[in-house]
Amino acid sequence: MKSLQWFFKISLAALLIAPLGLIQAQTKWDLASAYPVSNFHTQNLQTLAADIEKATNGKLKIVVHPNGSLFPANGIKRAVQTGQAQMGELLVSSLANENPIFGVDSIPFLATSYKEAAKLWALSKEPIEKALQKQGIKVLYAVPWPPQGLYSKNPITSGADLKGLKWRAYNPATSKIAELVGAQPITVQVADLAQALATGTVNAMMTSGATGVDIKVWESLKYYYEVDAWLPNNILMVNQKDFDSLDKPTQAILVKLSAEAQKRGWEVSEKKNKSDKEILAKNGMTVGPPSPALKNDLDRVGRIMVAEWIRSAGEEGQKIITTFKK
Repeated sequence: MKSLQWFFKISLAALLIAPLGLIQAQTKWDLASAYPVSNFHTQNLQTLAADIEKATNGKLKIVVHPNGSLFPANGIKRAVQTGQAQMGELLVSSLANENPIFGVDSIPFLATSYKEAAKLWALSKEPIEKALQKQGIKVLYAVPWPPQGLYSKNPITSGADLKGLKWRAYNPATSKIAELVGAQPITVQVADLAQALATGTVNAMMTSGATGVDIKVWESLKYYYEVDAWLPNNILMVNQKDFDSLDKPTQAILVKLSAEAQKRGWEVSEKKNKSDKEILAKNGMTVGPPSPALKNDLDRVGRIMVAEWIRSAGEEGQKIITTFKK
């Protein structure tokens, strides 16, 4: 009888203590992403979340919400800043209207290779981080998209062929390119891009081979020109207060595994640059370099936009560009 009473006392104590222990034991965070589950950026986030949960023995659990399911692409930064989501991943150049420094990696034909993109990120990382720190946001990593190519429904032999086309814009840089070549900029985020192409809302754009594969672009467009315009970075951010609320060992794990995710993301991006273009070709798209005339016309656009960016970014911007070109 005493043994039975002892058993019930122990069981009751366990039931009373367990909920409090579980609450203290696990922190659950939401991570908002704009890209589909199949995208390599999203897959990198999923791997990072799994690694963090394992390394912290379940103490920190991060739930990745892909494809704009938690917040749309243009709402992710605000959601992290206000604490509606603890973490978020977004295209940093989408914030360029707020501060020109955020758009440095989307200046056309400035950094056109992975080596150059890494150099540009190293030069711009500190001012970008400082600008976001002032808004209560900590940057954990940056991973580039593959070089941006030119997609079109019909052949493009020179800049004149872009005039009047319905041009998909996703950041200030792509809108400005449309303006300079005489195309019609139409803002469409990636979650809505396949439909925009299918309905004819958009018939030309600059984006990576990865995005093209994600949305099966060959169902609407037939040409992909390897203009290698720029390699825009996605950044992973965390609300600073939420980061500070973690104990020091968990903070260290998050920072360490984020650095590993950055390295992994750069490697995967470079591999996909080749494989995704092969997939486009296998699905009937014409894939190849631009004509000399088209390249010259796009280089002119790039020179104009570099000069405009320096004027808007001021002394800090001039320093980045001068150092980058050395």
